[in-house]
Amino acid sequence: MVNPKLSHRASICYRPIEPSDREILEQIHCDLFPIRYESEFFQNVVNGQDIVSWAAVDRNRPNGRSDELVGFVTARIVLAKESEIGDMLRYDPSKPDQTLVYILTLGVVDGYRNLGIASSLIQKVVKYASSIPTCRAVYLHVISYNDPAIRLYKKMSFQCVRRLQGFYLIGGQHYDSYLFVYYVNGGRSPCSPLELVTIMVSYMRSGLKTVAAKLYKNEDRKVPKWPKCKESHSLISTTQHRRSLTAECNGCECV
Repeated sequence: MVNPKLSHRASICYRPIEPSDREILEQIHCDLFPIRYESEFFQNVVNGQDIVSWAAVDRNRPNGRSDELVGFVTARIVLAKESEIGDMLRYDPSKPDQTLVYILTLGVVDGYRNLGIASSLIQKVVKYASSIPTCRAVYLHVISYNDPAIRLYKKMSFQCVRRLQGFYLIGGQHYDSYLFVYYVNGGRSPCSPLELVTIMVSYMRSGLKTVAAKLYKNEDRKVPKWPKCKESHSLISTTQHRRSLTAECNGCECV
């Protein structure tokens, strides 16, 4: 792997984060993120307590630093029924053990960016989530001004499903967050595009049948004109119902 900012050719390898990584892990988090993480968080990461993690290291890094972190990702398994995206899943109440994987932090140090490290770390998480039979999705939050991260997740087929107003509080100022989801193991949104089209077609067919029945009924009664007010109200209600379905199934604001 070649980067103009590096004086050597990088050889990136991946491994779990270990207790010996704690100091550099804390330093990188401090350098990259405007949010300060508690000491307990790092303790849990390096000891694998309810958190899974991967480290990226450069085996060709000089000065005896070949095992020092140049990138990382941390994640946690959560129950789907207790997550904030439970309404975004086709959730089966008969299977209360359904889970999700939530990406906590992801970062790559300056000089090692644009080498595909972040993408590889995300793929590690997706592969891990896919290996858990009960897992239905990987999800995460991205602060609204982090355009490179937003582009990365979209490129990797994550779906932006929601915008959360004032999700982050940094330096006394609120910032919005985008919620991204990647479905695995058959997990999906309650209303997929195909299902939405099917619903719309079904309503349209139902509406046509209703109109045909009314016309037939009116013909039998030899009524010269269709009672416009009553039927117009019915058609408006059906249209509004379809619009409300579309809004409910879309339910997101994306960039």
